[in-house]
Amino acid sequence: MPSAFRKQRVEGAVQVGTLGLAGDEQAGLTVHGGPEKAVYAYSKEHYAAWSGEFPEHRDKLIAGAFGENLTVAGMLERDLCVGDVHRIGSALLQVCQPRQPCFKLALFFADPRMLRAMVRSGRAGWYYRVVENGQIQAGDVIQLEERPHPEFPFERLIDIMNFGKASADELQAMAAMTGLASRVRERANAALAGFQA
Repeated sequence: MPSAFRKQRVEGAVQVGTLGLAGDEQAGLTVHGGPEKAVYAYSKEHYAAWSGEFPEHRDKLIAGAFGENLTVAGMLERDLCVGDVHRIGSALLQVCQPRQPCFKLALFFADPRMLRAMVRSGRAGWYYRVVENGQIQAGDVIQLEERPHPEFPFERLIDIMNFGKASADELQAMAAMTGLASRVRERANAALAGFQA
């Protein structure tokens, strides 16, 4: 099964462009990669929770185990809003959607429970689109440059994408939200049409 799920630590500066980090690859390009899944970030703090819940996987639960490009310390999904723009190194990145896990996560851990556990827990991580190319490296500080949608917490977006039950007002906001991934905006528009039918 072709996969680029397993990530390895890189020393020194790495170029970030529209499609992600130099040297990174994705398999299954119909669902992975692209400008709105250019860089995947995952919170380092989640690893302790995973180890507690799945002690049998502790040997695999190290940075990069969830296929992330960036293992981020001191930041959780609850600290974000949809569309947040972060300066990391010389690159400018925008939070545009959560990850929805695929079967390759289960394959990596050889455990089909991991998919549901990720969805249930809300420990989704976040995808960035690249607003401004640049270079990043381990140890760079993540600086909030812009928060265009402070009224829309990223945690709420995760809930909506995982479990549905968005209100008409939320769907209307999502459909017009330029910082949100286009695929998610389209789904919001379609759901909104169902509300109005």
